[in-house]
Amino acid sequence: MSDTYDPQKEGAQMSFDGRMSYTDYLGLDMVLAAQKPRTDTHDEMLFIIQHQTSELWMKLGLHEISAARGALVRRELRPAFKMLSRVARIFEQLNSAWDVLRTMTPADYTQFRDALGESSGFQSYQYRLIEFTLGNRNRAMLKPHAHRPDLIELLEAELARPSLYDVALDCLNDTIPLPAEVLERDRSKRYEPDDRVAEAWAEVYRHPDRHWELYELAEKLVDFEDYFRRWRFNHVTTVERVIGFKRGTGGTGGVSYLRRMLEVELFPELWHLRTNL
Repeated sequence: MSDTYDPQKEGAQMSFDGRMSYTDYLGLDMVLAAQKPRTDTHDEMLFIIQHQTSELWMKLGLHEISAARGALVRRELRPAFKMLSRVARIFEQLNSAWDVLRTMTPADYTQFRDALGESSGFQSYQYRLIEFTLGNRNRAMLKPHAHRPDLIELLEAELARPSLYDVALDCLNDTIPLPAEVLERDRSKRYEPDDRVAEAWAEVYRHPDRHWELYELAEKLVDFEDYFRRWRFNHVTTVERVIGFKRGTGGTGGVSYLRRMLEVELFPELWHLRTNL
């Protein structure tokens, strides 16, 4: 490209005095000033940016999950499908982030680990909100946020709403009636799988031509959980690769805690029914 090329001659805006610029719109001065390493080690910047960008992707994930839930409540299933597809792609991005973090060796991490104090990803309130919104609800997990009344209020408000899976079951019930014990249970608690719900979903899978929207809803949920599970698995392997079986900075068992999380099923019947189809 010639050094004399001037994009202004093609109409590009070059003067931003009093006008909205790219940096202004995105608030980049604040975003790019948010990285504040506590040591002079090289890899701490990687660690901070990886976690900050993950929180930004989780913020978008929550935005889409909440909107999808609202669309399902209104029985606007097709817009919900688009949002759920986007959430799956968001978790694909979150998965890719682990590949970057895994370039950090145990020796690299050890140089700044003490500077983290007791902070830990275990304390991410956005991750907790995602789990609560999806249906993995455990009031004991409010405790790490007890020092922040505003966060407790946010999390409690989510527990007072039906989860994404609860709303999906309401949609299923419109076509294939579900037991009152399922529909009228305390929805602030974690959902427990029910064979009768599994049979209702199995009916959808046996006759997708009759129940195409429910069939597509089920597959969108499975697709999302598939990426969510991969994210959890990549988290485990990354932690094991970097710190082995040491305890986490927040006091958890580290790898042992994360491995237990791999056993959590968000939409259990949608996985269990496949064996008997």
